[in-house]
Amino acid sequence: MAGEIVATGIFKSFAGRRGALPVIDGVDLRLSPGEIVALVGPSGCGKSTLLSVLAGFETADRGTVHIDGERVAGPSRKRVMMPQSPSIFPWMSVRRNLMLVQDGAPEAEKRRRTAELLEMVGLADFADAYPWQLSGGMRQRVELARALVVRPEVLFMDEPFGALDALTRMQVRTEVLRILLQNRLTTVLVTHDVEEALHFADRVVVLSERPTRVVRVLPVPYPHPRPDVRAELGVLEDEILRELGIDRDEGRGPARAAVRATRILVPPA
Repeated sequence: MAGEIVATGIFKSFAGRRGALPVIDGVDLRLSPGEIVALVGPSGCGKSTLLSVLAGFETADRGTVHIDGERVAGPSRKRVMMPQSPSIFPWMSVRRNLMLVQDGAPEAEKRRRTAELLEMVGLADFADAYPWQLSGGMRQRVELARALVVRPEVLFMDEPFGALDALTRMQVRTEVLRILLQNRLTTVLVTHDVEEALHFADRVVVLSERPTRVVRVLPVPYPHPRPDVRAELGVLEDEILRELGIDRDEGRGPARAAVRATRILVPPA
């Protein structure tokens, strides 16, 4: 299986009015093929910049990124980014958006692959609709289909659900996770939502304030799906939040401790 990522000694800065502004300060990461890893950290710490360096859209000042032993020197069709903002073209139908990115493939193959992906994401009946005619969750599924249609080996996701309302976000991310597991794609997810990171990830990488460093890496040792381990995930969530300087139990006294004990010991209905 392809998709091993090895990042070694990544440093990155941007030019500012007062000189270089350090953003990434010596990050090392290793992802196994097919692994899903979430990056969480304070707002503005450099999560998206690190993701862009891993994907080849930004160049590190120092350090290297290798994917399957090949040094990353720029973007590649083997590595696809799902950005924060929509990237599908509003003046094209869903079908045309998916066919456009399949440059060089025979027309029949484009149509077959497009139909296959639309069926996978549950949008076969909307192939001729335009993005502006779709709900936010449906547009996000089109984004995923467009990313997968080129058969990438690695998927980079930069807060892809941030614009969705809470209910749609839960529905869409569950469907996206199902598709990622089905395709066994190595995936790096940037999110500010710790609960979302624990829903997706095999490991959660906690990053520091800018210039960002790896503070801690927490394995999530529960198989998907995870509805029966909500209490255990809550314990991990509290650990991650404490690493980020947030203690939800602080100042709430014995009553809060009793609630936490009940949450851990009593399985959810």
